Amino acid sequence: MEQTSLNLIAIAVFLMTLSALLTPILEISPFIPALATVGILGLVSLDSLGWQGKGLTLVLGLLASPEEKQRIVHHEAGHFLVAYCLGIPVTGYTLSAWEAFKQGQLGYGGVRFDLSLLSEVKIKETPLIFERFSTVWMAGIAAEMLIYGNSTGGQQDRQTCREMMVLGGINPQNYQQKERWAILQAKTLIEKHQDTYQALGQIMTQGASVEECYQLINQKFLVCEQIKMN
Repeated sequence: MEQTSLNLIAIAVFLMTLSALLTPILEISPFIPALATVGILGLVSLDSLGWQGKGLTLVLGLLASPEEKQRIVHHEAGHFLVAYCLGIPVTGYTLSAWEAFKQGQLGYGGVRFDLSLLSEVKIKETPLIFERFSTVWMAGIAAEMLIYGNSTGGQQDRQTCREMMVLGGINPQNYQQKERWAILQAKTLIEKHQDTYQALGQIMTQGASVEECYQLINQKFLVCEQIKMN
């Protein structure tokens, strides 16, 4: 079950316990908090069974603070920039579960990649593919660590990366080492192109298309090359 669902269940149980203590004092019918609690638990169960917890994520995403939304931008811009640098095509992106929902996707949002190169055979036979994709998956975490000193997101990224490690036959004892290596590589790329990264985050916030994001990165990289030549 999703952590969000578990948290809401815990809140519902807490409210039920609290209401049992307060209803006699406040002279409130005990049926009111009981019905509210049953309603919350029912919605959580329905969401977990029908939408795999994504409905709650959608609601909480709408209630996210400006700071949380900005952290998401930094996270996704990290994915986008590192994917570009490593030659992995970006096919689209969203910055919230609501945006993903409007595009017909039932999920958390994020940067989407061309995964045609990703297969069990290619991962095992071509280590470079594994290294590139693992670096891209860890790039959001790397970006958050660079900006904030820690990472609150990226659980799904870690899961995806570990699923790829399983396909590649990586020894489970080496998972953390591989993740740390990928985060370090992503950090290096983001730091190297810090100005591009910041500008990319700004236009992603404005809803720029993938093509417009590519144009921005190309322009920034071209300017850097010109400066080096001079």
